[in-house]
Amino acid sequence: MESQIGRIETLIHRDVGRGMDAVFAATRGGLWGAATALAATPTPAIGLITGFFIPNADPPAAETDGPAAVALIALGFLQAGLTCRLATDTICQSACRAALDAAGAGCVPIDAVAPGGEVDTLTDRWREAGIDWAIAIERCGPAADGRIRNMRGAEITQWVASLDRLFGAGPWRTIGIGDGGNELGMGNVSVAAGLKLGDVARCTVPADFLIAAGVSHWGAYAMLAALALLRPDWSAAMLSGLDPALDRAVVEAMVRDGPAVDGVSLRREATIDGLAMAEHGEVMEAVRALVGR
Repeated sequence: MESQIGRIETLIHRDVGRGMDAVFAATRGGLWGAATALAATPTPAIGLITGFFIPNADPPAAETDGPAAVALIALGFLQAGLTCRLATDTICQSACRAALDAAGAGCVPIDAVAPGGEVDTLTDRWREAGIDWAIAIERCGPAADGRIRNMRGAEITQWVASLDRLFGAGPWRTIGIGDGGNELGMGNVSVAAGLKLGDVARCTVPADFLIAAGVSHWGAYAMLAALALLRPDWSAAMLSGLDPALDRAVVEAMVRDGPAVDGVSLRREATIDGLAMAEHGEVMEAVRALVGR
């Protein structure tokens, strides 16, 4: 099983131009560690964290990477009879809601925090809800100087709620999924060589487990597939999220109704990180095929 999940991880360890090979090497086995620990929890309650606002896009909006992945994972958890909720920024809330609704996970509550707002009340709410796992996907976090930057090196701190504090507040265990070094969980690695911005933008917030991917969205594919293998009672539920047609519909709904934009092209189009959904579909199909074996 470990080798099978390792092959899934290899599929998502494909650099798309961010210089992530050193990070892939440093985090190899992260998918196995995260999935086995989560699968060992009989009935986990999951808190999801996402949202990456692109202020210089046309129009300024949340990017497609992140909320779309969370929607697929949320669907899998719900189909497995588990509870989850989602935390994001108020300015990313509409995109997250559009993604959840399109995935058939519209019942998932969204906890939205304004940039600069306090998170203590939300932290208490998660504790009262019994959250025991927090999963951050494509969620930006502070670098060593406390500032948050995008992959172009521009500071975006003023558009970001301090959900890094929620992520690390416990008692939940944490999983970070990222693709560029500036996401929650990247504090686990000290590898800056090869990264587009080196340590300038690298998030210093650690996670119990870190899953690196060429595109954060692919990390959701891998997580669903690994859990399908490790928990036969969840298998059908997790595989429900590995549907290319659903994946495309979620992204299209985000762009139309969110709105949402591609974080690379900065345009309101149904793509993720400059890649057409057909290309993401090929990765999903390859991951799904490994589960079949």
